[in-house]
Amino acid sequence: MIDFWTWTTPNGRKVSILLEELGLDYRTHAVDLTQGEQHTPGFLAVSPNNKIPALRDEETGVTLMESGAIMYYLAERHGRFLPAEGEPRYRVMEWLMWQMGGLGPILGQTHHFLHFNPGKAAYAETRFFDETQRLYRVLDTRLDERAYLAGDYSIADMAVWPWVSRFEWQRIDLDAYPAVKRWYLEIAARAAVQRGYHSPHKVNEIPLP
Repeated sequence: MIDFWTWTTPNGRKVSILLEELGLDYRTHAVDLTQGEQHTPGFLAVSPNNKIPALRDEETGVTLMESGAIMYYLAERHGRFLPAEGEPRYRVMEWLMWQMGGLGPILGQTHHFLHFNPGKAAYAETRFFDETQRLYRVLDTRLDERAYLAGDYSIADMAVWPWVSRFEWQRIDLDAYPAVKRWYLEIAARAAVQRGYHSPHKVNEIPLP
């Protein structure tokens, strides 16, 4: 059994999607970020950085924080959604790191300035919106001649997709990025993605362009 601490954010959803795709048994523990539950001593014990998600695998005794590390662990342990060796493996890791180091942090700032606090910092709004558009162009170019980011459907796609699912918060028109739109809709139709998106509870339907 796996214990999984999460909330309704892209970083939480990418792990819940992977758990569903793997068909694993897990217990979900909701950590309400709006109520500061990420700062409780109990959660600090499993996530020293006070961030969701976190995971504990009872069978192996492993406890992990950081969504990318959790996804790598689960995919490696269960032998799915991450090639075993060679360049295909490195490509998945390349695009997982792209999400962790670029797409996630930038879109997180875009949400902060354009969605939650519009009109308060014109420079920041322009800076992060411009970079968001650039990252979408990178993603669209990558997906223009391939079905998925790194060969077969993988943890890289699962990591990126929940961030794109907030395209409305980012003021992004997916019609301007046709390859991203095609990829986004295909993944949105997967049953495991639909289940994982609504973890730990349903907030809204999956946004569709």
